[in-house]
Amino acid sequence: MNKSLRGLGEKPMTGYAETYRHSLEQPEEFWAEAAEAIDWERRWDQVLDASRPPFYRWFAGARLNTCWNALDRHVAAGRGERVALIWDSPVTGEIRHFTYRELRGEVAHRLVDGGLEGDALAGDPTRLVEEANTIPLFGGRRAVWVKAGARNFVAAVEALAAAASPDCRVVIEAGDLKRNAPLRVLCERAKNAAALPCYEDAKEQLERLIDEEMGSASLTIAPEARAMLLPLLGGDRLATRSELRKLALYARGKARVEIDDVIAVVADASVIAVDALVDAAFAGRIREVETEFGKARTAGTSPSSILFAALRHVAALHKARLAIDAGQSARAAAEGTWVNFRRFDDVDTALRRWTAAHLQRAMLQLADASFESRLKSDLAEAIADRVLLSLAVQAASLKAQS
Repeated sequence: MNKSLRGLGEKPMTGYAETYRHSLEQPEEFWAEAAEAIDWERRWDQVLDASRPPFYRWFAGARLNTCWNALDRHVAAGRGERVALIWDSPVTGEIRHFTYRELRGEVAHRLVDGGLEGDALAGDPTRLVEEANTIPLFGGRRAVWVKAGARNFVAAVEALAAAASPDCRVVIEAGDLKRNAPLRVLCERAKNAAALPCYEDAKEQLERLIDEEMGSASLTIAPEARAMLLPLLGGDRLATRSELRKLALYARGKARVEIDDVIAVVADASVIAVDALVDAAFAGRIREVETEFGKARTAGTSPSSILFAALRHVAALHKARLAIDAGQSARAAAEGTWVNFRRFDDVDTALRRWTAAHLQRAMLQLADASFESRLKSDLAEAIADRVLLSLAVQAASLKAQS
């Protein structure tokens, strides 16, 4: 919203009886005054349109943003740290307080990351048609994002192609599909669907793009900054150039782009938060796990993504630990993992505490938690938090044994 028409309703309402009488005797004046307490993108032409009784229209011609009025405007007015919602679960016994700022982040996460899982559609093919034909709560057109998994959900897409909604677009993120993949074949043959290839740039092409964009801004880039930047680019050529130009603008006035510049501008906050969380858990920093878990969730990382990152990390640690047992130094084993060099110290700490047997049990523990979180999706956050705290406690106890 570019500019809101704001008001706080300056006329105080006295007693209930007087307020109620006012609403009955002068309803248009009453509700016009009440409406000043919220923000409008466009003011009304008429408080009450009674031209077609009994079909009355309040605030005819006006437009507002419900989410803005419920959350964003409180953050903008400096009330972001006030409690907006108290979540009291009778199931888990957990009580959580959400500030306006935290709740806004949760809502944004749900809107962006609230897609359908292809594996779920495989078991319920009609759900995609239902989602596509659902009338939006606030009007307008809808978009549904489907993330393909391991199971075949072609039947759901076939049903959608036969009963597509003119007011909804369905976007399927399916990874690298072979030419004869059933989903790709279906989308290429359907009249109301299309398969759009997205090719990633290779390392050599990304190197050239970095040099071009930095050179055009009269900048060089530090080797360690380049090393961190490369894995964050490549999904889309236009997006890559955009990120590089943003980085160059941020570093304007300097001679060289440093690693802190990359972290500040390009690095995905959710990825950084998950890395810090996983490192804290396997290093035995129990208090830090709670803090970093909250940061990861605030950054928009789902519990399933957190558990996947932890599983990938423990697998890398297990491989490195086996290398140590075969005679390699802990530092060399840490440097042989896929993690960024800035995390070597944390990886080195973990490798000095965990044995291969302990890491194997941790791997099973995380796999069980991942499975449980899929079965009990409403408790996924609590399950992920619990297993990471458990691993941190184990790591702390292993430190005493070393």
